[in-house]
Amino acid sequence: MTEKPKRLVYFEEWVDPVAEAILAVEPDIDLRRLRYADPRSVNDAALAHAHGYQVQARTELRDPWFGDAELISRSPCLLAMSSTGAGYDYIETEACTAAGILVLHQSGSNLEAVAEHALGMMLVLSKRMVIADKMLRRGDAVDRYALQGNDILGKTVGIVGLGLIGRRLAALCGGLFGMRVLAYDPYLDSAEVSARGAEKTTLEALLAQSDFVSVHCPRNAGTLNLFRAAEFERMKPTAYFINTARGGIHDEAALAQALVDKRIAGAGIDVFLKEPPPAEHPLLRFDNVIASPHTAGITAEALRQMSAMAAQQWIDVLAGKVPSRLVNPEVWPLYAGRFEQLMGHPPDPLP
Repeated sequence: MTEKPKRLVYFEEWVDPVAEAILAVEPDIDLRRLRYADPRSVNDAALAHAHGYQVQARTELRDPWFGDAELISRSPCLLAMSSTGAGYDYIETEACTAAGILVLHQSGSNLEAVAEHALGMMLVLSKRMVIADKMLRRGDAVDRYALQGNDILGKTVGIVGLGLIGRRLAALCGGLFGMRVLAYDPYLDSAEVSARGAEKTTLEALLAQSDFVSVHCPRNAGTLNLFRAAEFERMKPTAYFINTARGGIHDEAALAQALVDKRIAGAGIDVFLKEPPPAEHPLLRFDNVIASPHTAGITAEALRQMSAMAAQQWIDVLAGKVPSRLVNPEVWPLYAGRFEQLMGHPPDPLP
């Protein structure tokens, strides 16, 4: 049997087997499954010869298999790394760029799932469903009038990060509930924000006016601890904070203190610095906090789309095409030279 010249590795399993089915029929792609339980020498040998590495999501990924400079130093043939979903903060982009390695992601694959999850948290919090459920299960005396909630019709939602997910949430909130949609996104001008269904504003103005603040930006040096005590103090005491983006964008201790001090009405948190969070995590002790273990984007539909998109992008990259979801386009000149050396022909030029 002729050896397949393009080698792609991944650990354990894709989030949906459709990716393996798509890639299995490619005549020149050698798809190899690695296992964390195997000897490190076996996995190191596979990565040393791999052209592509599909990186598991942060929650499942284990050391020493993060997409960092140390792994790059052990993988001289590596041309590209791809994240499982839209987030890629567990891949060291700068190190990849310096080494001539593409960084890929699956932005847009779970936009419906995450936007619906954020909207669901808004509804559950404002209707006080979780508090009522907990009281009933504990056998507490229930005064149903003391549990009155609020409609979200006509309220104001502030969206931080108006990318694919933020834009979809804006459409749901504005279209279904006639909400006023404010957006803070320093990378978009007023015209583009308006085209995406929102009003451009500053973060300070958004916090002061919003009944719900929903976070949909990536975690990076500019957004780490974007929400601290000062930001929660600017919010209305009747407002809710929701983060389905990444842990670390909000300061967890500051959010817990804001809840203790009743500076805000509650929170919906899908992401934590440590995932899953320990049962004794301070934010889990509040009845007015709804929490989920980074499952906003975990729906059957989203996982299938995520895997199919990643598989097709790998087919394109290993064929020398320009990928549709490239994080570091500045790497192309260096990458192109490495690709030609390893594959025997140059990749397509970057548009």
